[in-house]
Amino acid sequence: MSSQDLATRQAAAVPRGVATKGVYAVRAENATLWDANGKSYIDFAAGIAVVNTGHRHPEVIEAVKAQLDSFTHTCFHVAPYESYIRLAERLNAATPGNHAKKTILVTTGAEAVENAVKAARHFTGRSAVVAFSGAFHGRTMMGMALTGKVSPYKKGFGPFPAEVFHVSYPKTYHGVDTAQALASLKQLFASDVDPARVAAIIVEPVQGEGGFYVAPADFLKELRKVCDEHGILLIMDEIQTGIARTGKMFAAEHAEVVPDLVTMAKGLGGGFPLAAVTGRAEIMDAAQPGGLGGTYGGSPVGVAAAHAVLDVIEKEDLCAKAAALGDMMMDKLKEMAKRNSFSAIGDVRGLGAMVAFELVKDRETREPDAALTAALIAKAEENGLILLSCGPDANVIRLLAPLTTPMDQAKKGMDILEASLAAVVKN
Repeated sequence: MSSQDLATRQAAAVPRGVATKGVYAVRAENATLWDANGKSYIDFAAGIAVVNTGHRHPEVIEAVKAQLDSFTHTCFHVAPYESYIRLAERLNAATPGNHAKKTILVTTGAEAVENAVKAARHFTGRSAVVAFSGAFHGRTMMGMALTGKVSPYKKGFGPFPAEVFHVSYPKTYHGVDTAQALASLKQLFASDVDPARVAAIIVEPVQGEGGFYVAPADFLKELRKVCDEHGILLIMDEIQTGIARTGKMFAAEHAEVVPDLVTMAKGLGGGFPLAAVTGRAEIMDAAQPGGLGGTYGGSPVGVAAAHAVLDVIEKEDLCAKAAALGDMMMDKLKEMAKRNSFSAIGDVRGLGAMVAFELVKDRETREPDAALTAALIAKAEENGLILLSCGPDANVIRLLAPLTTPMDQAKKGMDILEASLAAVVKN
């Protein structure tokens, strides 16, 4: 069955709202993916930062196979199991801060966000939540309410849960610095919501769908101070940034900021559905028995994979590899940006192996060039490289190669990117 045949079948059977690329996967290994036509690709998407340990890492696969021989599902509420408890212990130890913590395991990032908000509201007795423009926190109703981008995520799906407010996120390339972002929060407290009614502020230390803008350390530190001043809980959404992606286990560590709650998913399960919320023990314990959880939360198979992922990160020093991979990509992109032929590269930014560059029509006006971005993605795919875009104007290319990508292969991917951009700029 060819990719073209599958595209036809998809159009007839799958809603158009489920947007996809045209690469129909049949096999994948580490940083390489093969499609239904037998073509191979270097994968700079990693399932959107999910397979940080690479496609089908041998240790992850072996752990899953071993779990399949024991049991696949009991529901933790019905018959709990040691592996869930042990993973909670490991995440309690791995997340920032030395305070007592507890962890709930769920299935998706959106579910993690929902439970973090539930826990925050229950503990504080408050109802309001503050998020940021450009944020992405999932496609559930609360996830959409928190998300700071209307199209395509929120358009036509309202009304959304009440008492969710948005303020500016620091985007230095577009003239919003820490002081301006904090002023936006102060103005919100003055004009729209009493901080005494705010349960939590939720923030991505690096915005994912929002364009890979890195929150300055001083901004995150000031957020922590604001939260402490007003009795507000700080939720760090580490769903895309966590699990070694940025060169540390969690991106908040770069700023030396300790959140009250951390949401994680994506890279945690190594390709198997698993998510988690880790938080201060007193916050996580506030809800009554039965108030948190779910039938599939903490799937034994996903938990087995996560244990292997954490082992691999330690054994293979993937935090250091993420930093090295990101440095190589950033150096390459910055060198390209210096050339007149690549004047469309307006900005290069990132943290660890979470790297992006913004394409513009003019470096002076910084007008976004979504058409060039789409053309680059298509040309790169034609040349055997999988890329993803992001950003409110769909003009940012994000690079999310598996952290296990061999450096030679990563460099080859960057060469393909360079050649592809050269080709579409000339056109």
